[in-house]
Amino acid sequence: MLCIKNGIVVDGINPEPYKADILVDGKEIIEIASEISTVADVTIDAAGKCVLPGFVDAHCHLREPGYEYKEDIGSGTRSAAAGGFTSIACMPNTHPAVDNAALVNFIKMRALEERAAKVYPIAAVTKGLKGEELTEMWELKKAGAVALSDDGKPIMNAGIMRLALQYARGFDMLIISHCEDLQLTGDGVMNEGYMSTVLGVKGITRAAEEVMVARDIILAETLKTPVHIAHVSTRGSVELIRQAKKRGVKVTCETAPHYFSAADEWVDGYDADTKVNPPLRTADDVEAIIEGLKDGTIDIIATDHAPHHRDEKEVEYSLAASGISGFETAFSLAYTHLVEPGVISLHQLVEKMSTRPADILNIDGGRLQVGKTADITVVDPAKEYTVDVSQFHSKGKNSPFHGRTLKGKVVHTIVDGRVVMENEKILV
Repeated sequence: MLCIKNGIVVDGINPEPYKADILVDGKEIIEIASEISTVADVTIDAAGKCVLPGFVDAHCHLREPGYEYKEDIGSGTRSAAAGGFTSIACMPNTHPAVDNAALVNFIKMRALEERAAKVYPIAAVTKGLKGEELTEMWELKKAGAVALSDDGKPIMNAGIMRLALQYARGFDMLIISHCEDLQLTGDGVMNEGYMSTVLGVKGITRAAEEVMVARDIILAETLKTPVHIAHVSTRGSVELIRQAKKRGVKVTCETAPHYFSAADEWVDGYDADTKVNPPLRTADDVEAIIEGLKDGTIDIIATDHAPHHRDEKEVEYSLAASGISGFETAFSLAYTHLVEPGVISLHQLVEKMSTRPADILNIDGGRLQVGKTADITVVDPAKEYTVDVSQFHSKGKNSPFHGRTLKGKVVHTIVDGRVVMENEKILV
């Protein structure tokens, strides 16, 4: 048995935090009470700390198979656990792409071997991520895929996207859309605007994202079928989704921590660790993302964890790979920029990082409740620390937040009742 004592519980159900002990037997939470006297095999003293449902990441990249030099399922899941994530959903843009049942099963098997975090594969919408021919969605679902996406590449053909939404609805599968019009993106590498002009760098118009968001909302509305919009980054996208929700369109969406924590001004100095897709936007867009999180337009926070080898970042900006290694800073960035300033409560952050992602993906997790699986994250909200990428468990050290001081630190992570991180030390 495992007992977590003296913590402030934010359970994903009750809006108000409360002091309680949590008793775990095997994989299951068997008691939550103000004081538990049962003698457990392992006791964690959570005095002064908050006990939360394990975080659920609906969008990450584990790179295996094919790009193990960037990340593998072992390093990726340990990195996830270090960030407090007990369940993660990985995107299919590997090599080969996850477009068949065998690869879905391979990812599940590798995650079980590593035992650091639960991994839920997201499979491809189209074969080879080419945007031309639909995958065998039913076979992918039977193998264990929790959603479908061509993330990393947009589905440019509206007819293919329409068919994908129709078929996916029949199999009760969620399509996650990477909204980007490649003809508008062109060879741009950062947000198009004042900073791109000052730096002499080719820009990416916000319209490249927004026209595709509008297209997919229209398709979802026409077909009366759900769609999930990935990595929302602009004010225009937030407003399109806000208005669609008011009309009753079945659209959900996510943003990533870097879109409410950093702006295109950070590109000054040509630090390639600021290069991400979609790009960091303006301060006004950051404000809009924060507004969208506050009013519920943006449903969840996902990391879009995208690790790269240093050789892919230590080049000129235009040639650098896009992506940020995001697992290990996600909670701290959200706590620092959203909870501490009073934008949202810790309960609301739990909804966006645990409860709603689990609901959207239709997987177990997101709540602390008797009879539920013991996926638990313990955080120290008062702890301040300086981000040091050399300490990342991820192979990807690519983060623009290196050297930044953040508040709120994950200290314990429990997956299926097993302590996988204790006092900030990974045990698996």
